[in-house]
Amino acid sequence: MSLTSQHPQILESLRNATRRRFLQDCSAGVGTLALASLLNENLFAETATRALLHHAPKAKRIIYLFQSGGPSHLDLFDPKPTLKKLHGQKMPAEVLQNVRLAQIGKDAAVLASPYAFRQYGKSGAWLSELLPHLQTAVDDICMVQGFYSEAFNHDPATLFMNTGAQLAGRPAMGSWFSYGLGSESQDLPAYVVLMTGVGQPLTNSAWGSGFLPSQHQGVQLRSSGDPVLFVGNPAGMGSARRRQSLDALKDLNQMRYQVLRDPEIEARIAAYEMAYRMQTSVPDVMDISKEPANMHALYGTSPGRASFANNCLLARRLVERGVRFVQLYHRGWDHHGGPDGNLVYDLKKRCLETDQPSVALIKDLKQRGLLDSTLVLWGGEFGRTPMMQGNPKPDQIGRDHHPHGYTVWMAGGGIKPGIVHGKTDELGFFAVENKVHVHDLHATLLHLFGVDHLKMTYRFQGRDYRLTDVHGEVVKPILA
Repeated sequence: MSLTSQHPQILESLRNATRRRFLQDCSAGVGTLALASLLNENLFAETATRALLHHAPKAKRIIYLFQSGGPSHLDLFDPKPTLKKLHGQKMPAEVLQNVRLAQIGKDAAVLASPYAFRQYGKSGAWLSELLPHLQTAVDDICMVQGFYSEAFNHDPATLFMNTGAQLAGRPAMGSWFSYGLGSESQDLPAYVVLMTGVGQPLTNSAWGSGFLPSQHQGVQLRSSGDPVLFVGNPAGMGSARRRQSLDALKDLNQMRYQVLRDPEIEARIAAYEMAYRMQTSVPDVMDISKEPANMHALYGTSPGRASFANNCLLARRLVERGVRFVQLYHRGWDHHGGPDGNLVYDLKKRCLETDQPSVALIKDLKQRGLLDSTLVLWGGEFGRTPMMQGNPKPDQIGRDHHPHGYTVWMAGGGIKPGIVHGKTDELGFFAVENKVHVHDLHATLLHLFGVDHLKMTYRFQGRDYRLTDVHGEVVKPILA
């Protein structure tokens, strides 16, 4: 028997309740997953039709290895002999015309990379000595060297890469994938976020659902301690009692929905139900101690400690269980120079933390037969300038933010392996050949999942929005 039939006066009181009072009454829920939907400000978003597949997909899931801070393409992927010739001189004035720089002046000196490069694989891709593991997998990746953005500060650039807009409030890429394609798992969210490292702070706007229903936001899991804060039952409440309380809350929410027809109430119901199922599914999938010793050796993992290596192994476990979009944020790539971030000590540390597990993920997926249907994307919000910031001392040398031409790489999921697409100019400053914009990348990713980026839209406040805004072309030469 439902609450409505037992207590019809409840429905009348709900009609008279204010939205604020109703949210207060329902806020003692099962954790942050449900709480996030309660706090969403974009209520009454207009109804939209979920995107259908527009053509046969090549990818089913994606793992996005986001290197927060801006890895230096010039010290990792894109060597420039001209920088050696001009090292210590001022950058040619004509290059810097109409260019905005984040922190350095236009009189900054040219900086050659202190690292040795060699060519590898059938593609002859150049790689730095800092990436010995990627050197062994270069024929499995597509390196996009003509990539460029329009934002040169961290927060707008991070949002641009993740949401297609430089201002907060738009849905994250993973939210669009969740909304358009759903999840292959009943017990795990479609979109999961894991984070490691220190440095440039990140806000949940980068994985928020924006104006999409709240159940499509990224759910942040922790790789050590409780996987999700507050998702467990409080002391004295067993599973049966929790189920009863959720059923009662669901009745209340459904009654309120009949009054308001607010889609966020439906999202709230879905969030509570997912949180309940996650109480069982998440601890199991997050327990990497169950993995055999050879897997720990491959990734370089340390069970019980938060690390990028652990998160790469967790990403494989999550996509195996049907999670559509797994995003790993690793902070610490903001190397301006000085003791808090330089190109000698700190860049080496970041590469030691990420090179082995990134490549292990590719090899692990490949040997399990999952790489062809799993897209792996590696990159940051921008690259670094050819000019020096700081001074030439080993613990001081650095580079400034640089969006005009840098490198990202991809593997699996319908991407052509063993190729280098695009190039920057002789100074590594501008993308000049086969240029790929942020919106082009997003259009291409959606295409690989069978979605036409022009057709997957959501109507909000009288306008049809899409991930690629009003731009974007599929980059066909990199498709397998």
